[in-house]
Amino acid sequence: MILHDRILPYLDRANLLHVARLNDYWFKLDEPLISAFVERWRPESHTFHMPFGECTVTLQDVAYQFGLPIDGHAVSGCLSDFEQNKFRVLPAHALEETVQIYARDYIMMLLSTALFTDKSGARVHLRWLPYVADLDGLGKYSWASATLSWLYRCLCRVANRNVKNLSGPLSLLQSWIFWCFSAFRPRGFDAILWPLAASNLEVIQVVHPDILRPDHTLLWKSTTALIYFVAIEWHQVDRVLSQLGGVQHIPEPAINIDFLLSKDGRGPTR
Repeated sequence: MILHDRILPYLDRANLLHVARLNDYWFKLDEPLISAFVERWRPESHTFHMPFGECTVTLQDVAYQFGLPIDGHAVSGCLSDFEQNKFRVLPAHALEETVQIYARDYIMMLLSTALFTDKSGARVHLRWLPYVADLDGLGKYSWASATLSWLYRCLCRVANRNVKNLSGPLSLLQSWIFWCFSAFRPRGFDAILWPLAASNLEVIQVVHPDILRPDHTLLWKSTTALIYFVAIEWHQVDRVLSQLGGVQHIPEPAINIDFLLSKDGRGPTR
């Protein structure tokens, strides 16, 4: 779908404008690189085990890479075919009611195919309908924690040798890899696609300033639950304090969340 100028104010109110601009560009996934990191993922601690220690994608990284808010309501509540062609171009001189319809449609596409991608491809889950009905209320949700919860859940699933295909917000994972491990950056990659990893600018010059407010930054070091509907994962940032400029102490034993991992909204155990 085309990112039309008239729907930008609605995306901004939903705190999804930054990720929408990133999604508007072509994204090429480095599958061998992603697979190499998946091999080092430990589901019990939600960290990548490296020769130098542990590291992981944190709430701070989601805020930096995607510009998503951390503080807010939890994202919690059948698939339907998504006919993108009907909404590809906004008619000239469209009424504001029509613009709102297109904004809702674009947001549903963004949520289903960029932040919360699954193996259904370009199909949209009906769970998003109550959310987009209130355009003013979309900005009140913690999209960062929901996105990170879904990334953790997808990585934990693929850690099972019986699962072959990885889904989820892989652009977030790859952008984090490029930012934290500069040796893996491809030669001549476009600075527009990876604005944080590709520039020498200060973070404040790249990301949206709202995500750097104290009510958001205070949550970066929180060891807390991340909620995305039935996907409840743990933000065990106490194991990677050095990523946030802190001194790494001996971490507490990993929290046993096997019971939560068994809940995926499918089957009789959902």
